[in-house]
Amino acid sequence: MRKTGKKILSAALVAAMAASVTACGGSAGTADKTTESAKTTETAAKVTEGTSKEESSSAEAGDEPITLSIAWWGGQERNDYTQKLLDLYTSEHPNITFQTSPSGWDGYFDKLATQAAAGAMPDIVQMDYLYISTYANNGSITDLKPYIDDGTIDVANIDPVLYGSGEINGKLAGMVLSSSILSFAYNPEVLASAGVKEPAMDWTWAEFIEDCTQIADKTEAFGIETNFTDNINMLNYYVRQRGENLFSDDNKSLGYQDDAILVDYINMISSLVDKGAMPNPDQYAAISALGKESFPVVTGDAGFRNDWSNYATIVEGSNDTLKLVTPPMTEDKTKALWVKPGMFFSIAETSSDEKKKAAAEFIDWFINSEEANDIILAERGTPVSSAVRNYLSESGKLTKKQVEMFSFVDDAVTVCADAPAPDPAGISEISETYQTEIYNVLYGNKTPEKAAADFRTTVNEILERNN
Repeated sequence: MRKTGKKILSAALVAAMAASVTACGGSAGTADKTTESAKTTETAAKVTEGTSKEESSSAEAGDEPITLSIAWWGGQERNDYTQKLLDLYTSEHPNITFQTSPSGWDGYFDKLATQAAAGAMPDIVQMDYLYISTYANNGSITDLKPYIDDGTIDVANIDPVLYGSGEINGKLAGMVLSSSILSFAYNPEVLASAGVKEPAMDWTWAEFIEDCTQIADKTEAFGIETNFTDNINMLNYYVRQRGENLFSDDNKSLGYQDDAILVDYINMISSLVDKGAMPNPDQYAAISALGKESFPVVTGDAGFRNDWSNYATIVEGSNDTLKLVTPPMTEDKTKALWVKPGMFFSIAETSSDEKKKAAAEFIDWFINSEEANDIILAERGTPVSSAVRNYLSESGKLTKKQVEMFSFVDDAVTVCADAPAPDPAGISEISETYQTEIYNVLYGNKTPEKAAADFRTTVNEILERNN
């Protein structure tokens, strides 16, 4: 690997060392999360106090007080506006009190797994596509179809394919809150400095490789700052482009039979790393330790980043020039992309019927209310309700990048196919295996052929054990 001295690496390592010193053996991020958690707890206490006062003075006759516990992951911005949402909702529904459990992504599902095992899950749970099958299959979350059937949750303005993405084994395990599309964010200034033209939605893998190589050769930047190993959706996309599925219909095994697909994919990654166009594992670890606003594509130290379609909006305050393009296509332009549910709200099976009903009413308000989305402003991704999207687009309340995201999603849909089924149970372990085997090749421990064969053996065992 000839280019190991990229300036972003040294900067990232310095930042990581500084964070370690600041935290006295932990991390600055941990300290920040602790502070944020304290602030969030204080805010939640104030919200609950205010709501309780409202309940005592303005609860309508016949409305019994209900306390709903709710959990979500996200940064401080999401925590703050979600508290505003809950405050607004309780002002309109004074019999409802919320008990909140916000946290960062790290450790969220570890805690949730413990709660589920103890039969003590929050009433309303923000759920991810990666894990929803696991919780549906173990009976931890309730079927939402009855609440659609009786009109509690209005799906009239939501594409059935989209809200149906939460259906597992005939039950609706979660109501989708937003949507996103696998995309590549790119820095047009970096591309221009390398003499690379901005890509179109029909660009190919060959063009992508050429562009990344040229950026690495002509500048001090990486061609692409990610190495695909922390997002197994990239492999899923690559497999689907070849007319196969990543997983079998029964989720008992891998869905593709020819290991040459994964071998080709690993060879592409390895070649880009060798050229200095993509970070090696050590470099990528340093990059991953940075905040989203400090990633190389934002700072001008990389041309591309693969992420979801809301990435440019997340970092708009640090760099408002980033643009989006769909991932590269095969030469025959096979449609393999899909609209991915951004996240879900699920309801705990252990909640009382009264709480389930109240939770469903809140979810309906969350996805369909204009006043709620005036606060959310597409932070969780593109709203699922077409009426809400139209309202926000015409409201003048969106930022430049949010408007561009809506437009990008509308255009990207034209190259999308049907979405794959929700990820099977055990996907977290599968994702770890995916990264491990690719890193085995990058570190010179295995051939691509051996890594692909071992990936199949391990993943099939995981799938058989969990599904």
